Amino acid sequence: MPPIDSRRIEAAVAELLVAIGEDPSRPGLATTPQRVAESYGEFFAGVGVDPAPHLHDDVELQSDPGERGEIVLLRDIALRSMCEHHLLPFTGVAHVAYLPAERLTGLGSIARVVETVASRPQLQERLGEDVAATLESALAPHGVLVVVDAQHGCVTARGTRQSGSTTFTVASRGALADPVRRAEVMALLGRGTA
Repeated sequence: MPPIDSRRIEAAVAELLVAIGEDPSRPGLATTPQRVAESYGEFFAGVGVDPAPHLHDDVELQSDPGERGEIVLLRDIALRSMCEHHLLPFTGVAHVAYLPAERLTGLGSIARVVETVASRPQLQERLGEDVAATLESALAPHGVLVVVDAQHGCVTARGTRQSGSTTFTVASRGALADPVRRAEVMALLGRGTA
């Protein structure tokens, strides 16, 4: 995927300002196109990037299955993404759990997967599914559960303007798709059952 075309973004933002009746050359807006292009470079840094290589520093387990622990759970991974419907941000947290089979990965690697998947035009539901699929394919665990709890700019700042609402989504694979196992993880999150 080619890098973000900052010049085209700047031109589009200047045109957008004109389209809403503003003067893109006035002092308060003169550098807005450049600033938007820079921020889009961050917001969309995951476009065309495969998140799986973040998990390639995994470790093959040499221990007996009883020594591996039952579950790995990383809670409250901060995320920000851009809703692909309105290009408005959504922010929140992801909680990622997996049941190790033969491989473990570093906890920071999981956070990098979430960041990469979130750094593209996204739907919250797909974000969780993409993270789950990446862990499943790279680590081949017995199960994966991804819970995302986020607040959407398109809900809080426009339309119904529900400033306190959040959206909660769940993606599960393997053994953690079982309602009883999933409920165990949800209890660890303090979220009840799902």
